[in-house]
Amino acid sequence: TPLLERAFEGYNTCLFAYGQTGSGKSYTMMGFDEDRGIIPRLCEDLFTRITQMDKQQILYHLEMSFFEVYNEKIHDLLVFKADSGQKKQPLRVREHPVLGPYVEGLTVNVVSSYSDIQSWLELGNKQRATAATVMNDKSSRSHSVFTLVMTQTKVEFMDEEQCDRRLTSHINLIDLAGSECCSTAQTTGERLKEGVSINKSLLTLGKVISALSKQSQNGKKAFIPYRESVLTWLLKESL
Repeated sequence: TPLLERAFEGYNTCLFAYGQTGSGKSYTMMGFDEDRGIIPRLCEDLFTRITQMDKQQILYHLEMSFFEVYNEKIHDLLVFKADSGQKKQPLRVREHPVLGPYVEGLTVNVVSSYSDIQSWLELGNKQRATAATVMNDKSSRSHSVFTLVMTQTKVEFMDEEQCDRRLTSHINLIDLAGSECCSTAQTTGERLKEGVSINKSLLTLGKVISALSKQSQNGKKAFIPYRESVLTWLLKESL
């Protein structure tokens, strides 16, 4: 896929599933049973490509994380909960002066095969925050962000001395929360708060992409409102 091609070239990439609740976003991204979605297919394709490459020339290291953004708060989906009634503690976003935004305390797992990813995905999907709405009994009210960080190390020798060159890329696959308006979804109370948060987040995503597009066309540096939502802030280096 073009997304993987760019990742192997060292670029950060993003793929979003956007639409109303019930339109098939989660099915498209994750699939169901034997009918796999984009995320498992892409991960399997990634490891297939790696096994076909000359490992004597390039070493590959892969790490994965999986979290959700719910009401502008971040929850790790790869942490086992000892008690089913235990409240999830949100994580905080920090900004590294060189590497950019990151989630403090987020679980990052080293993966060496597609089966490793399958196991973690199974756990993460079980823990996604879902809530019933009139529009969909299992409507997902959070954005889920699945990230693979691939580091390629090319071993070279100059004047008989080893000189390693590293190339790091982030692959972000995002299943966005439903984009329906609050009145259509017949939401009140906490559900209404969710709807406002979701719409704000999606609006900011649109503003950021529009601003980046205009900046690219004009060739002039412009203000990009990354920090207006947690999602766009975290994806700052990949959009």
